[in-house]
Amino acid sequence: MNILSLMHDGTPGRQASLLAATAASRTAFAASLENLVSLGFIERNPDHGHPLRPEFRLTDQGKIAAQVAKRIVSLVPSDEEFTLLRRSWTVPVLALIEEPQRFSHLRTSLISITDRALSGTLQQLEERQWVDRHLVTSVRTPYPIYGAINRGQEITRAINLASGPS
Repeated sequence: MNILSLMHDGTPGRQASLLAATAASRTAFAASLENLVSLGFIERNPDHGHPLRPEFRLTDQGKIAAQVAKRIVSLVPSDEEFTLLRRSWTVPVLALIEEPQRFSHLRTSLISITDRALSGTLQQLEERQWVDRHLVTSVRTPYPIYGAINRGQEITRAINLASGPS
């Protein structure tokens, strides 16, 4: 997310400049670049850069993702909060809970997530007060629902601006 945000702001798509700007480890940075290429958000810039030190550019899809990433990153100024934001499932979960949702709906919407990963993510988001857990007791079998609040709600709105109205 940070790489996309930086490229949106005009940081050159060279590895050295992006690595310095992100302050990430080389291993994490390389994995992030590889992931962004596989998602189709960035691509090698043909005829630019050295073969061992390529230059990257945003694809059309990447430009949209970079705008969203910039909005999200600007909402999370502290390193502690950014650490939570970088976790694998934080953004996908927040994207789904603009309106309160049941655990089962979140689990089926995020096909590859495990119950443990979803539960842990929701718990971390609750602790940060980005998500509220509300128990619905008006039915025979009570169940919890999860909705974005505070900073989580701001991030959810930033994510969902790109997808348009629900």
